Amino acid sequence: MSEVTAQRRFGEGPLSRGSALVYSLLVVEGLFLLTTAPGLVALTLLGGDAGNVPLAALCALPLGPALSAALYALRRRSRDLTDLRPAAAFWRGYRANVRGVLKIWVPWLAVLAVVGTNLANFAAAGVPGWWAVLLVLVALAAMLWAANALVITSLFEFRAVDVARLAAYFLMRHPKAALGNACLLVVAGGVTLVATELAPTLLASAFAAALLWNSRPMIAEVHDRFIA
Repeated sequence: MSEVTAQRRFGEGPLSRGSALVYSLLVVEGLFLLTTAPGLVALTLLGGDAGNVPLAALCALPLGPALSAALYALRRRSRDLTDLRPAAAFWRGYRANVRGVLKIWVPWLAVLAVVGTNLANFAAAGVPGWWAVLLVLVALAAMLWAANALVITSLFEFRAVDVARLAAYFLMRHPKAALGNACLLVVAGGVTLVATELAPTLLASAFAAALLWNSRPMIAEVHDRFIA
């Protein structure tokens, strides 16, 4: 058996592919934490006061580009253990997508900050109880929309307005993907309640991989209809 054949088999076996996935997740997770460290540190210093909701949104600003870079790196990762460069892919995705992602991420954070501030001060507002339910539904819809928008702007090149429209369109086009992403939000919320507010960031690469998996129909349709 030739050396080339041996290397091909080594790099393409199930154990090697599993090892490649774990390695990529670990590297991407480390880089995600590195690029979001300033915001995460500031977030831990904030108290639980309702007036800190806008500041918490500001601290979350680095999360958008970092999550986009994670999506980019995991989407383009090699399954071959002998050809792994997740760090290079992460930084390439970060540089390429940071401006486009912020055009989506900043308005989304602003909307969540407004909704969060209203919910935090709901008792003092004296409005009907159904208003709180409406605000929660708005926040959920915004999160699901942001998930689609992040995937699209991380993997494709569109104008921000087109990303926004496509993200909204695919919420209805692929409801199963939206349901899967909603389950991810539930899991993230559960992890937060059991541990701390920052616990989901320790699983960011795993959540990014799951988001890519849920978004496969949307990614395929965007590629076939608008790229190919």
